[in-house]
Amino acid sequence: MQNVRVTESNRAYGDELAVVVVTYFPGETLERFLDTLEKATTRRVRVVLADNSSTDGAPERAAERENVRLLPMGGNLGYGTAANRGVAALGPEFGWVVVANADLEWEQGALDALLEVADRRPRGGAFGPLIREPDGTVYPSARLLPALGRGVGHAVFGKVWKGNPWTRAYRQERGEPTERVAGWLSGSCQLLRREAFAAVGGFDERYFMYFEDVDLGDRLGQAGWRNVYAPSAAVMHIGGHATARAPAKMLAVHHDSAYRYLADRHRGLAWKPVLAAIRAGLTLRLKLSTLRR
Repeated sequence: MQNVRVTESNRAYGDELAVVVVTYFPGETLERFLDTLEKATTRRVRVVLADNSSTDGAPERAAERENVRLLPMGGNLGYGTAANRGVAALGPEFGWVVVANADLEWEQGALDALLEVADRRPRGGAFGPLIREPDGTVYPSARLLPALGRGVGHAVFGKVWKGNPWTRAYRQERGEPTERVAGWLSGSCQLLRREAFAAVGGFDERYFMYFEDVDLGDRLGQAGWRNVYAPSAAVMHIGGHATARAPAKMLAVHHDSAYRYLADRHRGLAWKPVLAAIRAGLTLRLKLSTLRR
């Protein structure tokens, strides 16, 4: 795979903790994120706001807090690129980095619970909490990697046949969440061992939005690191705050990212017809979704 990523030189990292929040018109959700973060850990935390050219004033107001630094991107660079730049702005003393959306609320002690799991799992490169939606539903945030058949089945039937076997297998929904190794973890909130993140070059910056977390989980696994689901820690994700600004555009971006992920992993002439069919199917799905709006 010819991925373009920000890389860091090999070096030892310290044990300090930082949180990189990717912001894009976060509104009042950012203040709630920071307020609840204070109760999520007893450790001192450095917060970097990697801001994709918000104009609502929320990042500037948040940066008035003592432990918060605003890092403007100078444009909307996408999630992975902003996250990479936020991590790169940290000194080597920061060996633990949370990358998260602004529209999260932390439960009491949640970040300390993530760190406790990380301490028990030295080969863990990424750690994801249990994510609840506002109505209390547990979001399936620790999933299998989207193999071709499973991924296509989920993409085609996920919206029209909720209980289809491809979606159920892919989402890894279970009765009672348990700590386990997953194929990938939701990028809305991950605790990253910086050594592992640097070793794989961070997020692939070709992904503007969506699938950058799937790709990262895959590459961490290939490099010998583990993606660990840690439901002993919990957050609530409001979701859709930034993407609601342009839903049709975001659906198109999602389809482009899904195609890129599959195309990267199925190279050669033999896969060309299959990938062409997938592209055509995604294009049709986008048109039908647009007509329904």
